[in-house]
Amino acid sequence: MTSNHVPRRTVLGGAAAVAAGLALAGCGDGGDADGKGSRERKKGQRIRLTFWSWVPGIDKPVALWNRKNPEVQVTVEKVSAVNGEQYAKMHAAVKAGNPPDLGQIEFPVVPGFLLDNGLLDLAPLGASRYQDKFIGWQWQQSVFGKGIYAIPQASGPMGLFLRQDLFDRWGVRTPRTWDEYEAAAKAIRKRGAWIETFAPTNGNRFAGLAWQAGAAWYTTHGDTWRVHLDDEPTRRVADYWESLVRRGLVKTIPDRQNAWYKDLQTGAIPSWVGASWGDALLVGNAPGTKGKWRAAPLPQWKAGEQAFANWGGSTTAVFAGAPYPKDALEFAVWLNTDPESIALLIDGGYGFPSARTGYRTTDLDADKDFFGGQAYSKVFADAGAHVDTGWRWGPGVDTLYQRLGDAFTDALADGSSFRSVLTKVQRQTVADLKDKGLKVESGG
Repeated sequence: MTSNHVPRRTVLGGAAAVAAGLALAGCGDGGDADGKGSRERKKGQRIRLTFWSWVPGIDKPVALWNRKNPEVQVTVEKVSAVNGEQYAKMHAAVKAGNPPDLGQIEFPVVPGFLLDNGLLDLAPLGASRYQDKFIGWQWQQSVFGKGIYAIPQASGPMGLFLRQDLFDRWGVRTPRTWDEYEAAAKAIRKRGAWIETFAPTNGNRFAGLAWQAGAAWYTTHGDTWRVHLDDEPTRRVADYWESLVRRGLVKTIPDRQNAWYKDLQTGAIPSWVGASWGDALLVGNAPGTKGKWRAAPLPQWKAGEQAFANWGGSTTAVFAGAPYPKDALEFAVWLNTDPESIALLIDGGYGFPSARTGYRTTDLDADKDFFGGQAYSKVFADAGAHVDTGWRWGPGVDTLYQRLGDAFTDALADGSSFRSVLTKVQRQTVADLKDKGLKVESGG
């Protein structure tokens, strides 16, 4: 690293101060912007960049880039996104000193890579000039202090997928509130099916549900992070799903695995609280149900509200040490803003674009026939327009998800309360962040 490198613990501490509206806590003005061993590509020089990603169909836009940019070729290596395997591999590569040039990293885990000094600060490379190309709150997900650590790619506004044919046959209305959702669960259970599954290991979705309810898991005070995992909105969500579980109104199998896909195909589970990118999952894993699904807004806690949240959302990040950071940044911006690239990414089913322009909402209705002719992407566009933009992620989210999964699994096995899960993981998360050298306390 260059001599003025600022440890990412300081960056995150400074970011905490900035988030609270205070001065930076010792965060410098750029740090290791050039990266370890970085160099300028000479005119006419041919180089090759490596890019780790799990996005479906990512090969096609990369191939397009390679045809248009013969001097800067990008090689894609697909990484598994099952149970965080991609991040384990990336963290291991960072620690071993041999990461790829670029990687696909979701919004929630960007801070975790900062703790490993794993990502390049793109601000000194002029990344801020691209800010207006992207939706504001999504750009901010990778901004800490004065640093910019990734280029946003896509978000995942949440909604409800449902088998309209079964709901109609059983006389069940599409639920507009969580009270109506509970009533629908009771009616569907009487038909021998379950409205949903509470997937204990899916901390990402649980976070989205808490987000919608008004939770704020990470806030700041000065240069100190405050963890609020057991705040009142999150308790409300935990109580609600625990009640459905204890009464047998939902299953508790993992989602997005074989048994769950079978239940979708057979109608044993006729709905799913998912995200915009879920259309491709349903099409690819329940082809026999074509034409029977619809998308609806996420149920609200109070009738008439418009409170929505995000599940997932990802970025294209440049790893620290990338030898040609300017070229890597140029590729990351092109990948996520060029209209031809966006069209190919949409075709692959990657999510809702973070770019402000270059597509129409109707372009995302790639599977309109599967949804009975519904212009279903408008549901998610409307949700995305009402996402609480005040939600911010903090450090250690990947570990937090693992701890939530373990604790919910234990609670299902031993009958302990879901609130006890929140208390336990709150305590563990505070300890985890202190172990990483951060200033942290439990939120009040």
